[in-house]
Order: sequence, then structure tokens, then C-alpha cells
Amino acid sequence: MKSFLTTSLFFILFSATAQAEINIFACEPEWAALSQELGGNKVTTYSATTGLQDPHYIQARPSLIAKARRADLLVCTGAELEAGWLPLLQRKSGNAAIQQGAPGAFMATDYVQLTAIPTQLDRSQGHIHAAGNPHIQTSPVMLLEVAKILSMRFQQLDPDNQVYYEQRWTNFELRWQAAINKWQQQVAALQGLPIVIQHNSWDYLIDWLKLEKVATLEIKPGVPPSIVDLNKIVKQLEITPASVVIHAAYQSPRASDWLVEKTGIPKVALPFTIGGNESASDLFSLFDNTLQLLLDASK
Repeated sequence: MKSFLTTSLFFILFSATAQAEINIFACEPEWAALSQELGGNKVTTYSATTGLQDPHYIQARPSLIAKARRADLLVCTGAELEAGWLPLLQRKSGNAAIQQGAPGAFMATDYVQLTAIPTQLDRSQGHIHAAGNPHIQTSPVMLLEVAKILSMRFQQLDPDNQVYYEQRWTNFELRWQAAINKWQQQVAALQGLPIVIQHNSWDYLIDWLKLEKVATLEIKPGVPPSIVDLNKIVKQLEITPASVVIHAAYQSPRASDWLVEKTGIPKVALPFTIGGNESASDLFSLFDNTLQLLLDASK
């Protein structure tokens, strides 16, 4: 009987170890999805925001604080994207594991090269990010760079399952690189496509696809353009025409609609992240849908 109880206890303890989970609090849907891809059944994920919310402007409400209090790992964009709510959330959670500088605080933009770093800070010029443009999830290449480091963080936090995480990373890398190759062939015709964007959310997508940005509707980032601003862009487009007007699904289309009405340029609402529309349900379909929408709009 004693031997049976000892054996049973061993298997209970082994099973608990094998199924050990990292409880992940993701600031945005893309990081929740990437964490799930890399962590499989060894992680649980929660996204603080949806694809139809502006991640700049979120309230550190009690339900989010409760989720953060129980997290082993915080996975966020960083580069001041969540500056209006994340520090307060970290502080009120009282969770030492996810404070800035702790192993349980992972900021994706710390591991890639950002663009649009301002030479001087002037808050009167709108919502400027001192560290550079944080919207790296619009580039599948940058997502792959982040994924490798995030997998290593899982292994650091849960070393008993290191082999499992390594296998998940290898599998994801193969599937994601194959998808990138497919996407690049699919959208070769988009190279050089002149576009207008509503907000500077798309720099990394533009760089990856080699699109040509001819105008940005928000003269000051995060500040809706005035009629004077929009009329100036209409005149600019008479000289340098564009083929498509792009805005993110979570943004008000008001400025884009006004421009479309004045110029007749087709408009497309891109999902921006997972959940931005019904088709963008995971990381792979996010880019499948984004590129298909661009191709359809450019015809």
C-alpha cells in the first residue's frame, strides 16, 4: 500500500510539473496570440485589449489589475505605446514579477530596431513616441525576431519545460518563414503602390511591402486633422496621386471618408491586429487578410 501511495504521489507531482503553466498578461491581441503559438498548453494568455480598441487609451480598471496581479509574465509592445495605463496597472497590481526590469516584464520593442525616433520632443506636435514608432506587429519579419526572444523568456521562467518551448519555437519559425515567403510572392505587385494613411501606424508594413507613402492625414499624430489640413492634402494629391487610403479598423473613418468623397480614391480598413475584423482571427490570418484587402483595393 505504501509503495502504491508513493508511486501515485510521484505521478501527481510529475504531472503537475509537466503541466506547469506561465500565466501571461498580454497588452495587445498580437502578443497574446504569439505567446499562445510559442507556449502551447504550457501557458495561459489574456489580452488586455481587443482589435477594435486603441491601445494608447485604455483604463487600468479593476478587472485588469486583478488579471495583472496573477500574471507570471507581462508581454506588451512598449516604446510608450501603453504609457497612459500600463505603469499604473503594474503599480496597483502589487505583483513584483511584472514590474519594469523584472524577468516577468517583456516589452517587444526592446528587441527590434525602431524607426521614426524623434530628434527632439515637442508634445505640442501630437502623440509622439520618444523611443520611435511602436507598431511593429504590422511587420511579420519583426514579429519573428520578437518570437525568438519571447521563447527564450519562456524557457527562463519555466526551465522544466525548456525542450517543449524549443520545439514550439522551431515549429513556429518554420511555419512563419514559409508564410512570409508566400506573402512576399503574393504581393509583389504592390511594390511602389502610392498610399495615403490616416495615422503613422503602418511604417513597418510599408517598409516590408515597399509601398510609397505620399500623405498622412494626421498632421499631428493622434490629433484628428482639420478641414484646412485635409484640403492641403487634396491639393498635394493633385500633384502626387495615391491609389489607396488606409486606416486601421479601430480608428474612426471620418477623415478617410472625407478624403475619399473629395478625391474618389478607394479606401480600405485594415485589421491592424487580431480581431480587427472577423477574418483576422490569428497571426497567420491577420496577414492573409491584410494583404488580400490591399490587393483588392489596389485593383
